Amino acid sequence: MDGHFVPNLTLGPMVVEAVNRATGLPLDVHLMIEEPDRYIETFARAGADMISVHQEAVPHLHRTVRLIRDSGAAAGVALNPGTPIGALEEILPDLDYVLLMSVNPGFGGQRFIPSVLNKVSALRALIAERGSSARIEVDGGVGPDNIVSLLENGAQILVAGSAVFDGRDPQARARALVGLLEGSGRAGRASS
Repeated sequence: MDGHFVPNLTLGPMVVEAVNRATGLPLDVHLMIEEPDRYIETFARAGADMISVHQEAVPHLHRTVRLIRDSGAAAGVALNPGTPIGALEEILPDLDYVLLMSVNPGFGGQRFIPSVLNKVSALRALIAERGSSARIEVDGGVGPDNIVSLLENGAQILVAGSAVFDGRDPQARARALVGLLEGSGRAGRASS
């Protein structure tokens, strides 16, 4: 976050590099910034395995997606809750994933916008119709009340920030979310 595209500031490439040294897990970098093209290669060199940019922030989306791919990262495009999935029709074949924001980006702890469930389903149908292999990621307000429904509607990657880290014992909170998925028979899809 750059304090311009969204009204908050957050982690930069140096933190991504430090996290990359500390783990073998894939690093998913969501650039909620203006002019993301200026930073894509820097984040990729720092260790980002996946990089998403906002459709709303990029005037030449095909060029930006190519830049992400050329940097060696998986290419994703994020959509704000109010942006229709139709904005992706031309770029969908070039994407590895689509990140649907289920809150307005910029601050953690916001409530999930319920209409995003329908958007996930509609995007799943569009991906199938187009023969795309893009995966669906959802970020914002993901937690115990909606995690199973999101997977049932087609989400494959879920970002659960506050549901895990707002309170005591983040490990127990994460285990509880996984338990919900296992209880629904959806745990395998959650880790795919």
